[in-house]
Amino acid sequence: MTPNPSSSPATDFAVALLDEFIALGGRDMVLSPGSRSQALAIAAAGFERAGLLRLRVRIDERSAGFLALGLAVETGLPVIVVTTSGTAVANLHPAVLEAHHSGVPLIIATADRPEELRHIGSNQTAEQSGLFGPAIVWNWDVGAPTGEPGEADAAAAVIGDAWAAARTGHSGFAGPVHLNLAFTEPLSGVVTLPRGGAPRPVPTPGDAAAAAIDAATDDVIAHAVGEIVAGATDEAGREASTHRLSYEPGTVVIAGAGAGERAEATARALGAPLLAEVSSGAHFGPNLVVMYRELLNAAEFGAAVRRVIVFGHPTLSREFPALVQRADVTAYVVRTPGADDYNPGHRVQHFANDVVVEGEPDTSREARAWLGSWVMTSRALLEPEEPDIAVGLSNADFARRQLAIVREPVTRRMLAEAVWRATWPHDRLVLGASRLIREADSVVPGKKIRAHANRGLAGIDGTIATALGIALASQAEPGDTAAGTTRVLLGDLAALHDAGSLQLGVGEIRPHIQVIVGNDNGGTIFDGLEVGSDGPSVTLDRVMLTRQNIDFEKLAAAYGWEYARVTNRGELDSALTVSGPPILIEVPLER
Repeated sequence: MTPNPSSSPATDFAVALLDEFIALGGRDMVLSPGSRSQALAIAAAGFERAGLLRLRVRIDERSAGFLALGLAVETGLPVIVVTTSGTAVANLHPAVLEAHHSGVPLIIATADRPEELRHIGSNQTAEQSGLFGPAIVWNWDVGAPTGEPGEADAAAAVIGDAWAAARTGHSGFAGPVHLNLAFTEPLSGVVTLPRGGAPRPVPTPGDAAAAAIDAATDDVIAHAVGEIVAGATDEAGREASTHRLSYEPGTVVIAGAGAGERAEATARALGAPLLAEVSSGAHFGPNLVVMYRELLNAAEFGAAVRRVIVFGHPTLSREFPALVQRADVTAYVVRTPGADDYNPGHRVQHFANDVVVEGEPDTSREARAWLGSWVMTSRALLEPEEPDIAVGLSNADFARRQLAIVREPVTRRMLAEAVWRATWPHDRLVLGASRLIREADSVVPGKKIRAHANRGLAGIDGTIATALGIALASQAEPGDTAAGTTRVLLGDLAALHDAGSLQLGVGEIRPHIQVIVGNDNGGTIFDGLEVGSDGPSVTLDRVMLTRQNIDFEKLAAAYGWEYARVTNRGELDSALTVSGPPILIEVPLER
């Protein structure tokens, strides 16, 4: 704890809180500046100078929240987000919702007025405790420190509880927690960092905090610490068992967002076709079926399915929920981090925390035919054989043919394939909510790479900030030659929705990142809606398309990014293979 108390109890409390966060293994903090939160900000700067904390400062709280989300996705550890009071807190809500539905550990630390200044019309004062509702795993409303004995211990205890709750929640899965921290004047003082800093045991939520609160005087924690917000994730009705599975005819494995490699391993162990979305972390392996939509809609394949094993959160097709809801299909859902179990139509029969495959894969003719028919038919649909028209061409004609290929205008499929092809296991790929993630899901072959998408709520907001967080976390060590490039593929509206996140902290690491914008001048994904199925209309264009005419080159220049505009296959392949400063790559696309 703090050996030499400062003139500010707020600073002493902030130093003790961050010291314990670091001792528990925390390394990343994202800050948006403000007066009421200055004690935390100044203390964080001190820990950063000592090399104990990786601090990122962002102007916009919404960008800060999603940046923290990306950092936590990559590291798997809780990340602290600090804001001042008032509307600043509300701007974190989109990132909190995504973290809740995706199971990402965040510690939301919001500064607040003390109790005596609430509900009397004080400036920048709102009802912050409980603001995030059921999207928060745990909520603490912490009274303002006043310099009484035991406050440093209380600060350490409450961050210990928050760390443990963010990692395990109520159901064993990670999620966001909220520390609403009241501070009173003087809001900051001289920071003296504590000595030592050896890691300490992670406390169990409630135990350590209760003991510290008893020791503290004058109501250091003004409200009940560890209060569970009504509606938080509940275990009721959920099975916590491990299901044991063996081969059965008609089985397929489905992998949605967050499924991870165990989905691929399970499919191989069962000898079952693997229907894995592109952002699942399981889009690889010999059992992968890329063209799953087409096969599920074909009677000889889809109609023959009798059992599905679901990992993760499928969101990219209508075929998956339709399959799970069929009366002749038995569905097993393996629970993954996030607020809700996947249960379309409330028809899933079995939920489990894990599955274990018993016995060896079935090698009978029937089993091999089932898997082989799915895999081979998918490959044939994905890469139909074409005659080699180059046979018999003169050298000049062959050169002209190759030049024509290089000059081909970029299509969505070409863009998705090129980005996937350029990305390798040491890289990172982030896919925004647009037509492009669906295009990639439909055509890219299997490859074991780190792909991510914010599919908890599948919003378009925060994509660039999330990708920057992933890039910064994966490239945290200067000179790390194993760290690759982070590529984010998104549409123009998703890019503009998060344009403010192109702002990089002055003096902070500039990661190797490519923001690749497929620009078709609006939300053409809505052309697939029922009202747009007969073709574009004046009404659809007016209220859904959201046409824009932003100059992306000037936007990139304003934030200090490199810029490239590519229009053909050759330019695209060349741009994607360059690793260097942050770059925005604009790719014009037809509607």
